[in-house]
Amino acid sequence: MLESLRDIRLFVAVYEERSFTAAATRENATQSGVSQHVRKIESRFGVKLFARGPGGVIPTPAGDSYYRHCIDVLRSNEAATRALMNFGSGLEGEITVGLMPTMTRCAMAPALAKFMEAHPNVVVRITEAYSAVLTQQVRAGELDFAVVPAFADAMGLKSRLLARTPEVLVSKGQLDVRHMAPVRLSDLGTLKIVVPTGQNTRRRSLETYFSSNGVKIGRMLELDAMLGTLDLVASSDWVTVLPGVMMANDIASRHYVINPLAQPSLETDLVLIEPARQPLSAAAETFLAVLEQETLRLNALWNGVEQVRQPV
Repeated sequence: MLESLRDIRLFVAVYEERSFTAAATRENATQSGVSQHVRKIESRFGVKLFARGPGGVIPTPAGDSYYRHCIDVLRSNEAATRALMNFGSGLEGEITVGLMPTMTRCAMAPALAKFMEAHPNVVVRITEAYSAVLTQQVRAGELDFAVVPAFADAMGLKSRLLARTPEVLVSKGQLDVRHMAPVRLSDLGTLKIVVPTGQNTRRRSLETYFSSNGVKIGRMLELDAMLGTLDLVASSDWVTVLPGVMMANDIASRHYVINPLAQPSLETDLVLIEPARQPLSAAAETFLAVLEQETLRLNALWNGVEQVRQPV
């Protein structure tokens, strides 16, 4: 049975990585060993699971079908193992979580403090990165879960919506707009705006919004450094657009002038992603629940924002 589970894990790694070499690295195996395990499955059932060629490894229809069942097998096996391990023990162990700066700026600290006070025996490791990196790390099993903007490529992942947050304009106040008043970007003249690089999932939605709503961009600066972005905005005439949940604490503090986008509004879906082949541990589920509660609390602050038909 253990050998069969090993076969399944190696097959799943090849399927998700689309590479025997990458699968071997991920599973601490040799490339020849991975190939041998996959050939054993193919020989046992008399079907080809992958088409191999110079362009890479492409699953056959049989491979697609087998993968869906293998994911269920691995998840059920892991759940059964953890159910036995949890008997007679409290929350302990370690969890590794991936968060974007969107989540680390306001939501992470209070959630982490609350969780660690209740579960001091759990070791929590937080990795801060942008969506492309976090997605790959979750797919490879290096993270228990991550929170990223919604995206299309769900290969090897289980996902669900965590929160839908408004996008807001952030400036130091040079635009002569009232703090927290909804604004139409096309009414603000020519903007010098900081945007994430092309690897960031939000970049495409921002560019689409700018081009389809007549937003006038004088200069655009690519910057995947959130602290640097906020420092630049605070000390110059550059502006940026960021997810509302990230700027929720600034509603009251007024360190920046914050303005929800209006006519039309723009929202970002934040999704939870986890490896499809394994369930979350009890510790990871508990921390996720605390993080989600804090995220929803911060996001709810935008429900009280003044709604006006004509932006200021």
